[in-house]
Amino acid sequence: MNDTLVTLVGHVATQIDYKETVNGPSARFRFAVTPRYFDRRKDAWTDGSTSFYTVWARRTLAVNLAGSVAVGEPLVVHGRLQVRADPPDGEGKGWFSAEIDATAIGHDLNRGTAAFRRVVKVDLPLMDTQKAAVV
Repeated sequence: MNDTLVTLVGHVATQIDYKETVNGPSARFRFAVTPRYFDRRKDAWTDGSTSFYTVWARRTLAVNLAGSVAVGEPLVVHGRLQVRADPPDGEGKGWFSAEIDATAIGHDLNRGTAAFRRVVKVDLPLMDTQKAAVV
């Protein structure tokens, strides 16, 4: 498999859009990444141009994301990069989008602290198939 795996460090730009779908939980948000570099001419740190990505999380990651992350928080996102483009139309207008199908998301601990809480899975006992057939 030739996936383009990336790790991005940035900030949550929009609220988490969480949905229960037929394929399981899904969540998405916009992620802002602004590079910083030291400008020797100004003798100061300078921000570069901000890039925005749509980050998708699925299943357990989506549930945990929705309960853990808010707008403005610094995150580290790891996942598969997908870039889509629509060629320019007759007016010369086209677009492209960059999306990340996340495999891991976490708070950037260079910028603050976090308290990890393990999710406890509860296995419900399965019904005995013989009893179910009798009833």
